[in-house]
Amino acid sequence: MNNTNITTILLMVFIPFVFVALIIPFIKNIAFHVGALDIPNERKVHKTPMPRLGGVGIYAGFLLGYMIFGEHTPTMNSILIGSFVLLITGIIDDIKPLQPLYKLVGQIIAALILVFYGNLLLNDVSFFGIYFKFGWFAYPVTILFVLGCINCLNLIDGLDGLAGGISAIFFLTIGIIAYCQGRIGLSVVITFIMLGSTLGFLIHNFNPAKIFMGDSGSMFLGFIIAVITLLGFKTIITSSIIIPLCILIVPILDTICAIVRRKLKGESIGTPDKSHFHHQLLRRNYSIKVTVLIIYLITALFSFASIIWLIVDKEIGYTIYGILMLTLTIFVFRTDILFEHKKKDEKNELS
Repeated sequence: MNNTNITTILLMVFIPFVFVALIIPFIKNIAFHVGALDIPNERKVHKTPMPRLGGVGIYAGFLLGYMIFGEHTPTMNSILIGSFVLLITGIIDDIKPLQPLYKLVGQIIAALILVFYGNLLLNDVSFFGIYFKFGWFAYPVTILFVLGCINCLNLIDGLDGLAGGISAIFFLTIGIIAYCQGRIGLSVVITFIMLGSTLGFLIHNFNPAKIFMGDSGSMFLGFIIAVITLLGFKTIITSSIIIPLCILIVPILDTICAIVRRKLKGESIGTPDKSHFHHQLLRRNYSIKVTVLIIYLITALFSFASIIWLIVDKEIGYTIYGILMLTLTIFVFRTDILFEHKKKDEKNELS
């Protein structure tokens, strides 16, 4: 990439960053006015009602960046329409919480638009040297992949700056990979625009948060992460599914554990609880800020391993992946994220 491209990339990040950082205070006032507030309860960490709708600011930054740097294509149309469907669904939920089924309907509609209008498909994947070609199954696989990304980000959005920070690390990592490979395309443009928009929001969302992104933000971010991944496969920026999966390892692991945990309890997978990844760290007396920084560090280490694997040396990348996965596995089985352990006093009573 030449200096002109570097300048363009910096502008792609800087303009949405400044724009979102400036408009969030206005969106915060709107959230109070329309009653889009997150009310504290026994499951939540915050103690006072917090304005939501932060996702509207992130989406606005995305639109501004697209108008300046993007190109009009059928694929981009599908991204805009699908993300708008999710934004409206999220705004409604932020004002008056929807039943999970209604939110799922909005997510499915967005995924269908992306797949059938935008023709974005996960036709094949490679994973640790194993190759899969989906054929006609590419359609349901892609839809499930999009839904998975949306809900992973939605479930992990439980602490100040957590979902936004993980997303920003994802965008930064994909941007670094694209830069090192000398590629510029729609996925790269969206990546840097979203990096700027997300960082602009994080100024107001990092602990102590002044506003939450709400479902309008978490679902939109998950959708865009799915979009970038699918576009990346077309341009060989992320030629293996291992890259996005490992960068998003914490929300993916948290989602899988939540589903298994709730099934073991005989509960619906949509039942909220306080056993998520970040709750396990909070129970060890880490502050909210430290907990979020720990998860940032884990995400950054997996991102570093992904860059090493793709650009430097696959063997070194595999080694780092293995060490990190072993550490996370130990964490899972030593906490209540998967199943509850008997407390010490309960053990004493039984003995």
